Amino acid sequence: MAKIGIIGIGNMGYAIAKGLLKQYGKEDIVFTDVNQDRCAQVSKELGIDWVKTNQECAKLATYIVLAVKPQYFDPLLEQLKDTVTEKNVIISIAPGITTTQLKEKLGEEKRVVRAMPNTPALLGEGMTGVCYDEKSFSDEEKHAIDSIFTSLGKMRIVEERLMNAVVCVSGSSPAYVYLFIEALADSAVKYGLPRDAAYEMAAQAVVGSARMVLETGEHPGALKDKVCSPGGTTIAGVSALEEFGFRNAVIKASDACFKKCEKI
Repeated sequence: MAKIGIIGIGNMGYAIAKGLLKQYGKEDIVFTDVNQDRCAQVSKELGIDWVKTNQECAKLATYIVLAVKPQYFDPLLEQLKDTVTEKNVIISIAPGITTTQLKEKLGEEKRVVRAMPNTPALLGEGMTGVCYDEKSFSDEEKHAIDSIFTSLGKMRIVEERLMNAVVCVSGSSPAYVYLFIEALADSAVKYGLPRDAAYEMAAQAVVGSARMVLETGEHPGALKDKVCSPGGTTIAGVSALEEFGFRNAVIKASDACFKKCEKI
């Protein structure tokens, strides 16, 4: 019997599966997806077994990760409500769908974990916000939940009321970072830098800057100030970003993301 079952092997499900392999054996994981060609492809690549139905996947696993898009949750939960038991740990990664809503569909006795990982889990560099009712889980189960998400990168326990904010700052934000890298690289290509060098330099600048925040513990504003020499090139660039609404654009993106979570 597998320890972890993944229902849905799209971009996020695949990232979770690949991240889990950094800590778990191939025999510990099973998955399924409606696209059976995709299942065969992923199984061949990762060496993980797959099954044809959601119910079969749920029966084979203790920890069941629901990695399908929110619009497909109602039929999925209808399929699973008579298959999963109170012995299972149901892990939902759907934005906007609450624990209460999940239990209404699956049964009040079912035990649910909500999580919001992101696609850098593919490389073991993910960030996952997690919430669950700790008194409903044994110490062994809580350790397993921690182990699942730390195998994907970093994790942080948050209150459920904050999960939509987690979607904004972590779940969706890699897309914003990719846009920034692309735009920054384009700006260098404009002045003659080869595109491959521009992408490498822009991406590494993001990686290095992020590590500075995480490892020094300094406020991002203080780190920014250290790069901005008086009357220098960097402060000229920062001034232009402020002039054209850089911070406001980022905050507006989070506003739009948050509102979309509330509507799901």
